[in-house]
Amino acid sequence: MRYCWQVCIYGASFLLPLKIAQAAPQIEQLKVPPGFHISVYSDQVPSAREIALGTKGTVFVGSMSTGTVYALTGQAASGRAERVRVIASGLNMPVGVAFHHGDLYVSDTTRIMVLRDIEKHLDAPPQPEIAVDNLPYEDGDHSWKFLAFGPDGRLYVPIGSPCNICDVGHDFGRIVSMKPDGTDQQNVAYGIRNTVGFTWQPQTHALWFTDNGRDLMGDDIPSDELNTVTHNGQSYGFPYCHQGDTPDPKFGKQKSCAEFVPPAVKLGAHVAALGLRFYEGTSFPDIYRNSLFIAEHGSWNKSKLAGYQVVMVRFGPDGKPQQPDVVVSGFQKNEHSWGRPADVQPMPDGSLLISDDKAGALYRLTYDGKPQ
Repeated sequence: MRYCWQVCIYGASFLLPLKIAQAAPQIEQLKVPPGFHISVYSDQVPSAREIALGTKGTVFVGSMSTGTVYALTGQAASGRAERVRVIASGLNMPVGVAFHHGDLYVSDTTRIMVLRDIEKHLDAPPQPEIAVDNLPYEDGDHSWKFLAFGPDGRLYVPIGSPCNICDVGHDFGRIVSMKPDGTDQQNVAYGIRNTVGFTWQPQTHALWFTDNGRDLMGDDIPSDELNTVTHNGQSYGFPYCHQGDTPDPKFGKQKSCAEFVPPAVKLGAHVAALGLRFYEGTSFPDIYRNSLFIAEHGSWNKSKLAGYQVVMVRFGPDGKPQQPDVVVSGFQKNEHSWGRPADVQPMPDGSLLISDDKAGALYRLTYDGKPQ
């Protein structure tokens, strides 16, 4: 078992046990396509969720259950991170991290915090400032928040539904954008149950996001969704319609599925699609370039496990996304999981990092064309 000991609370660094024990990642169980290799980048990031990159090469990682934010620096010849720091703690589900103009923005359930000029102060982190306060909140599900800055320089934040299924109106179940200081908030999209991943296509600057389908409709429906936004104000169906064509048993009579934007791709029921990024590197084969990598966290209430893998969505000559291909699998065996992918992040050297909040690890996917 592994334990994480260092805690840094708002800039004061000292040692305390986090009391989190996790089994070592079973890296030998992971399967990748021929010519690819996967290794442990770090196994010292308990509850690892969203990944963000600093301009000086720092890898920042948010967390779900530890309330901490990590900074990973350096890379040994083995490919592992050389040092892991805890740069903030005591937060409420700081899942989201986004780097912007030298500052690190960190999500809380009702606030967005910011660590100013963070890469110059990793050993003595600044006290977090409140950048955005009083975000909508109800005690319930999906209050954690993925964060990202768009090509327009605005901060994008999801407001998840506080339930498995309920009529949330326009207060919840949406994506909003704002200036970095929280002003000029604008609604981007509605009818979204729970998105824990969005990104922008480099060529078109179109916003793409995952959405987790509701529970308790059976093993096979509704599907998780990959969606795209073509203009602000579009609605994607929650809670009235799921996967573009399936009315909700309780709310479906109130609206027609034809009123909503259907998913660009159905990803499968209960796969729990979370973080996603476009791959622009040149290290992977050409078929992977400009494709969309998606972390599937995995099911919790399906009779046979689904997800627990990283998939890739290619785009055809017409620009339309195709059905996903599995790139990394093996996080579960015989209906038992040891790991759960949460986010993906392409690196400047062409590799791909994958966070795993169950094993408390980050993995590094590389390609050299040589079979293992």
